[in-house]
Amino acid sequence: MTARQMRDAAEADVIVGRRVRALRLERNMSLTELAARTGISIGALSQIERGLSSLRVKVIWPLAAALSVEPGALIGEGTDNANDLYCVRSQSRRPLPVHSEGIAKWLLSPPGSQLTGMLVTVEPGGGTAEAYAHSGHEFGYVLTGDVELEIDGGTYQLKQGDSFAFKSTLMHAFTNRGAVRAEILWVNTNKPPEADNG
Repeated sequence: MTARQMRDAAEADVIVGRRVRALRLERNMSLTELAARTGISIGALSQIERGLSSLRVKVIWPLAAALSVEPGALIGEGTDNANDLYCVRSQSRRPLPVHSEGIAKWLLSPPGSQLTGMLVTVEPGGGTAEAYAHSGHEFGYVLTGDVELEIDGGTYQLKQGDSFAFKSTLMHAFTNRGAVRAEILWVNTNKPPEADNG
């Protein structure tokens, strides 16, 4: 094997390891849980995730089964069509549960990120059913449309290009009173509980 082939193989191991870790984190699974489900030692799994060990044929099937994916999802070449530990591909965004009319949310941040980035769309007349609060901080940037944002009893009329930031512990709500869909890039430092999440 040439030096280039060795380098390419090492890079492939790192990509596969990141993919395995991303899938595990997406499922809120610890290394201990994954080891119990696959029969693969924690040490071996850790080496795979860090790209220090190649994914052997005998571990692909139990890993894929434990992570509820096809084996090809673990070893597929390249990263263009796959999310990994650091990137989310536009065609692979996951929708988030929403409990209010006219709102849709897609997760933009990769698994294990300390920040929760979302693309939030609000149809005309749509908005949160009532004000809510949770731990953390928030930042948003209005990509398109108009949004009425309530923070701690104050009301702000925001248009395309406007941005905001506040403590999530303050009661807040948002509504689209305009005639076109609004899109907001929204970032939370903590994941709001699903029941309170707009």
